[in-house]
Amino acid sequence: MNNDQSQTSFNAPGVTARAGAQVQPQSMQQMPSEDEDEGLALGEIIAVLMDYRWLIAAVSLFALVLGLAWVFVAKPIYRADGLLQVEEKSSGMGALKALEPLLGDETSVSAELEILSSRMVLGRVVSKLKLDIVAVPRTLPLIGNAITRRYQGDEPSSPWLGLSSFSWGGERIQVDSLEVPAPALDQRLTLIAGDGGAFEVLDGEGQRVLEGKAGTRASGQDYSIFVAQLQARPGTQFWLTKLAPETAVDNLRNSYSVKERGKKSSILELSLVGADPGQIGIVLDDIMNTYVRQNVERRSAEAEKTLAFLETQLPALKTQVDSAEAAYNNYRQSRGSLDLSLETQGVLKSLVEVENAAVLLKQERDELRQRFTAEHPRIQAVDNKLQRLTERRKAFDAEVEALPDTQQTVLRLARDVEVSNRLYTELLNTAQQLRVSKAGTVGDVRIIDPAAVGREPVGAKPIAILGIALLLGVLLSLVVIWLLRALRVVVEDPEIIESQLGLPVYATVPHSKTELDLHRKAQSGVGELLAVSFPEDDAVESLRGLRTTLHFALLDAQRNSLLITGSSPGLGKSFISKNLGVVLAQVGKRVVIVDADLRRGHIHKEFGRERALGVSEYVAGQVPLEAILKTTSVANLCVVSTGQIPPNPSELLMHERFTTLLAELGERFDTVIVDAPPVLAVSDAAIIGRHAGATLMVARSGKHPIRELEQAVKRLNQSGVEVKGFIFNDLNVSRQRYRYGYKGYVYRYSYKG
Repeated sequence: MNNDQSQTSFNAPGVTARAGAQVQPQSMQQMPSEDEDEGLALGEIIAVLMDYRWLIAAVSLFALVLGLAWVFVAKPIYRADGLLQVEEKSSGMGALKALEPLLGDETSVSAELEILSSRMVLGRVVSKLKLDIVAVPRTLPLIGNAITRRYQGDEPSSPWLGLSSFSWGGERIQVDSLEVPAPALDQRLTLIAGDGGAFEVLDGEGQRVLEGKAGTRASGQDYSIFVAQLQARPGTQFWLTKLAPETAVDNLRNSYSVKERGKKSSILELSLVGADPGQIGIVLDDIMNTYVRQNVERRSAEAEKTLAFLETQLPALKTQVDSAEAAYNNYRQSRGSLDLSLETQGVLKSLVEVENAAVLLKQERDELRQRFTAEHPRIQAVDNKLQRLTERRKAFDAEVEALPDTQQTVLRLARDVEVSNRLYTELLNTAQQLRVSKAGTVGDVRIIDPAAVGREPVGAKPIAILGIALLLGVLLSLVVIWLLRALRVVVEDPEIIESQLGLPVYATVPHSKTELDLHRKAQSGVGELLAVSFPEDDAVESLRGLRTTLHFALLDAQRNSLLITGSSPGLGKSFISKNLGVVLAQVGKRVVIVDADLRRGHIHKEFGRERALGVSEYVAGQVPLEAILKTTSVANLCVVSTGQIPPNPSELLMHERFTTLLAELGERFDTVIVDAPPVLAVSDAAIIGRHAGATLMVARSGKHPIRELEQAVKRLNQSGVEVKGFIFNDLNVSRQRYRYGYKGYVYRYSYKG
């Protein structure tokens, strides 16, 4: 390669050397296509997931543990269900069908649904089953219920960890009656068990309000309690609560549901959920029985009201009958025995029939008017019938007027007697039928299926819960990764440096686990170099590629010195300097490494040399050049340590003897590598860079944002130092394997025995 080619490779922006590859101009690179971009996106996702695989595993495992804890702690919930049928209202006897208009319209299913959830029904159940009294043992928070639920013994369990006030299984309490003042409703009381069934009750403030013994009623201070059963260790605490009626009904309603099974099927499905399978079955059965009972009572009450009305009308009608008969008999006695002719008897019979028919039609019209207006066809038809009866009545009245006066009077009195007797007889029969209906009322609802409790708990199974927990854990880990990536604006791709800073990346050094092990040994006092002990490591191979690039890059440089620095500490610039010096020396070049970090320099340790007699002593004029040159175990490689740490490093580096040092070293060696402090931390790198042939900056993957690198380059440029390019250190090669496209090309090629 000629000089023109080497100059182009050194100065052209966008030029990158990957693992020893020869530098090529950016214009000759193959641009990724749209398909490659899509592949890169998927590959990038896979790479990120693999990069955070331990985080995903940890979060998922944590979620799985929480799922296991939930399965252990969660109280199983059971479900009881039953069926009711709502029928059309019926008197129960075919002969009483005529009474149905008196008993109301057909039952509305939606109305029955509301009744089933009403306080009228649920309140009776709460009162009967004492659901407004809550008495439970006090358990250890979080895990106490799970422990007591799994206890199988008949006697109270021994306390764990000496916590005798908590329940640990086997405790029992049954409170049949509990009365508290109104302000104490819905407030928690504490019952403390004593010896032999004795107990004391404390209010919410810890004040004693009652003392008593199981089996006897205890009263005092507006409190009253009857404990039917108490089995517990002395000192065990129970929580008591007297619920307000509204609270108890709401609690029951929250765990209870009722719905129509099919549209217009009149079949109602009731269900109740709870933790006690035995209790929820009893409660649901009582809800259904209470509902049926109130339905029968309502039907019976309707018949009773109608009967009471008839019984108030019967005495008056009986008086009217007696009066009519007395008037008729008196008139006959006053006129002697009078008999109606056959013609007059026919007229009388017709008049009575017309009067009865008119009364029935008027009753029918009054019922229809409750549902329809006067213009309704049915009412109009009844009115027409009444009109025809009226006309017939007028015709009979004309016939009556043609009779003699005595016959007219007898006919009128006989008609009154006949009509009154018939009405009285009909009402008397109706009253008797209502008495029979009241006694035989069965209601218009019936229980089809009594309450049945499922054997298995409802809700998700433990396996499903664990699966959901694991899935949520994975999703949560992905959210955490997204947040970390969104908040993390560091550089992880060398091409970002080339595209945004316009400077080439001369080498990409992969992450080396071996170097981490050597670094730990160096901290304990045993120093080794990666390029010496493990020359086949991928990181060393990438430095050999950088060696090739620098050979051509320094051909046109005025000096043969190379400054290596970084924007901040911890980027691996000393690692690059040491191992780059080794690989240069291994090809026969005379190389010297100058540790110009006069604050924290430590290059001498890896080579087994002392810090004393170095840059500080030479610049101070205390020793000659030969005294500070330290040979190493690597042929052709020497090291110049920092010497004694000076109080004023920047002033020392600005001395003309430091310039002389670099010049003399440049004459004696083929390559001078200067390891300088970070640019943004101190100004030493800017001072040294003016006397170096080329300046390279080290950037570490995932350690700093692009703005930091941009600021470091800007600061060097302002000091008159031109940054030639970057060395991208600590690239995660494993992650790159999952990426597609040009950016993901990472190869390994090593010797095999």
